[in-house]
Amino acid sequence: MIKRPDTKAQRLKRHVRVRAKVSGTPERPRLNVFRSKQNIYAQIIDDVAGNTLVSASTVEKDFDGYGGNKEAARKVGKLVAERAKAKGIDAVVFDRGGYVYHGRVAELAEGAREGGLQF
Repeated sequence: MIKRPDTKAQRLKRHVRVRAKVSGTPERPRLNVFRSKQNIYAQIIDDVAGNTLVSASTVEKDFDGYGGNKEAARKVGKLVAERAKAKGIDAVVFDRGGYVYHGRVAELAEGAREGGLQF
């Protein structure tokens, strides 16, 4: 019998490893990405204070279209960058959340860069 690897557990191990090295400060908060099958979420977090400063996702009421593709990820990246600029945040640390920097995660990062965030 062949056992399938538990990909969620593997991602969580990678995420813990990344989080040991990446932390958000008030001057340079952390841009966190969570990717599900049908949606994508982004948050800008100040880890020192322990609160979320800005968030955007494809499950919001004003978001139109399917949330599980690269176009939606780029829109979310631009939206989170726009909201961060409104709060005076220019530079962030990117936390890919244990996901490979490829596909939707990379598109969200490119959208955030297009929106004016630096990382």
